[in-house]
Amino acid sequence: MYMVVGLGNPGLMYSTTRHNIGFEVIERLAYEHHIKLSQKKHKALVGQGSIGQHKVLLAQPQTYMNLSGESIRQMIDFYKLETERLIVIYDDASLDLGRLRIRKKGSAGGHNGIKNIIAHLGTQEFPRLKVGIGHKPPGWDIKDYVLSRFQEQEMPAIIQAVKTACDAIEIIVQQDMDKAMNLYNTRNME
Repeated sequence: MYMVVGLGNPGLMYSTTRHNIGFEVIERLAYEHHIKLSQKKHKALVGQGSIGQHKVLLAQPQTYMNLSGESIRQMIDFYKLETERLIVIYDDASLDLGRLRIRKKGSAGGHNGIKNIIAHLGTQEFPRLKVGIGHKPPGWDIKDYVLSRFQEQEMPAIIQAVKTACDAIEIIVQQDMDKAMNLYNTRNME
């Protein structure tokens, strides 16, 4: 089984903010694969189902972004999963709007949600898919930027990025992480 976790903040006030792009990808994956995100456990909203022939657990931690590791640690322990079966989806303000970057492991890169996950898991070795939310404009505080909503002219790129992120997750789960990296990391360079 794979555990696919989208990071974000719970509550309507954070809905559709840049920081919640991980939640958006999980919601689309759930819709496309007929998985109901209806269970509340392990400090998360979760749903179990399949992507192709592979069982998956989709999750949106409800702990707020900077405490995401609490929820993920509980799920890893409960389902007895290795960290290579975890895929974390989150926003990245260092990537151009709509660009994806898939990695097998890595540092937090200044992302507090990932810092917390690394602290709770005791390792940086877990797959992740970063979705570019665009670069912070000059004079903006990063916190204000990630909690802002996408502008109307940004929406087509974000809608496509969410769809493409779902396609990438499907390849990781059904085929191979390296194939997804080669396909989607290269595509983003064009």
